Amino acid sequence: MNKRNLFYWSLYDFANSFVFINFLLYFSQWLVIDGGLSDFWYNAIFTISSIILLLSAPTLASFTDKHGGRKYFLGFATLGTFLGYGLATLFAYMDQSIFLIAFCFLVGQYFYQLSFSFYNPLIEDIADTSHRARASGIGQFANSLGQIMGLIMAIPFSQTRLQPLFPSIVVFLVLSLPMILYFKEQKIKETILTLKEFKSNTKEFFSKFILFFSVSIATPMLVAFFFFNDALLTLSNNYSIYLERVFGTPDTTKNILLMIVLLMSAIGGLAFGKIADSIGTLKALKYILISWIILLPILGLVTSFVPLVVCSALLGFFMGGIWTTTRAYLSQILKKEELGYGFSFYSIFERFATFLGPLSWGGIIAIFGIGPQSYRIAIISLTIYIVIGLLVISYWKKLPEKI
Repeated sequence: MNKRNLFYWSLYDFANSFVFINFLLYFSQWLVIDGGLSDFWYNAIFTISSIILLLSAPTLASFTDKHGGRKYFLGFATLGTFLGYGLATLFAYMDQSIFLIAFCFLVGQYFYQLSFSFYNPLIEDIADTSHRARASGIGQFANSLGQIMGLIMAIPFSQTRLQPLFPSIVVFLVLSLPMILYFKEQKIKETILTLKEFKSNTKEFFSKFILFFSVSIATPMLVAFFFFNDALLTLSNNYSIYLERVFGTPDTTKNILLMIVLLMSAIGGLAFGKIADSIGTLKALKYILISWIILLPILGLVTSFVPLVVCSALLGFFMGGIWTTTRAYLSQILKKEELGYGFSFYSIFERFATFLGPLSWGGIIAIFGIGPQSYRIAIISLTIYIVIGLLVISYWKKLPEKI
């Protein structure tokens, strides 16, 4: 294991967690509750960014598989994230049009998603296949720790829902630089990506897309990941709004509750890194999904705060294990020449990259209104997508069971 590369790689995940968690907690509420953007259009931001990512990320990732330069494109995506989120915050302070602010947030969201198309495959330069679950777990621990530190940093600035955002953006940019500057990748960029080559690669992508999903051993995991991760991230994106609408939770209490969840997620990431290396990543993932199928409906049904905290903490523990196991599993089964291309689809479904979940959540709220029962129905409905994901990885026989 390359410990220096592991440090820079984990530090980058630590850094981007500052903007992830504070935009998730504070900016989401500002857009919907203070800014007046509807739940439907808020969730549509993630759907639209996912569609744009689908049309661009695989082509760019395929280019890096051929010509190198994952770190170069990671730097480009990092800058785009900084500018998109920065402008969204600036325009919010200036009280500009809510749709202009939402558009800038969409741009930042797109580049945030895109960065993981280049970040995740760099695990190849950190550890061999037999130690990637552990390396992935360390990265997930850094991610959760970064979110906790982001929440702690936000407390002195939390008089309004906009104040924590600029400090988070600055910390993200500063702590991202060591990865961009010092990480040593095996295959550096050999050529410049031109517009002509991008168009050519895009055409190649659509022909390769069908072939890849027809024959790749990674297809069942990617399909399953599309469903269960969609549900988990829809919950994450709407969690602070759920606490507000259903329990009337103050922002300071939300902050503390999220820190508890994230601490459990950090522990879960480390724990499942070791568990997956021991019993196999696929088996570990099945245990995690079964736990979510049990816990998610309970979260939607609890009516008092203490059971809410306990259930949320347990969900956080198992959430930390999901990204640890899936990222390690794909890095083990993808061919070297398709590592970036395969991970581009993983990145489309990762973090904020949601599609079906936001549409169903936003649709339920639009139909039944913004009362507490509507949000409870929305949260319980997400269990369906996790069940589908579990069925896919259990019965689609392309998956090697022993990894």
